[in-house]
Amino acid sequence: MKVILNEDVKSLGKKGDIVEVSDGYARNFILKNKKGVEANSKNLNDLKLKKANADKVAQEQYEAAKELGARIEEGSIKVSIKVGEGGKAFGAVSSKEISAEVKAQMGLEIDKKKVQLKETIKTLGTHNVPIKLHPKVTAELKVVVTEEV
Repeated sequence: MKVILNEDVKSLGKKGDIVEVSDGYARNFILKNKKGVEANSKNLNDLKLKKANADKVAQEQYEAAKELGARIEEGSIKVSIKVGEGGKAFGAVSSKEISAEVKAQMGLEIDKKKVQLKETIKTLGTHNVPIKLHPKVTAELKVVVTEEV
């Protein structure tokens, strides 16, 4: 019997896969536990429509991420940190602070987890910080770190 999986089933397949299983396994496990549905013409058509809708949504998210990435790369933010004698910085600029400054200065919402800092910024000057907006879209944000007066 052919079934369409509603969720991932170990050693059988992933959600949305069409798999061939024995009639007993399908009736007693897959259909009974709602892990899948029979692969008839109605259910196959529903699966095709769901995949088309998911592709459309994914494309819209990709386009939105590209647009946001372009806006991020156009601008830059300024962050001030305390500096002691000899230009030694007290503290550092973290991804949380960068995210907050982007919201305050550019009016854009960016989750701090998307800011890809290898380590916190501890020096004055201009730094390029990668921001991963989508698996295929990474933007470079210019962060200018200045001395707090």
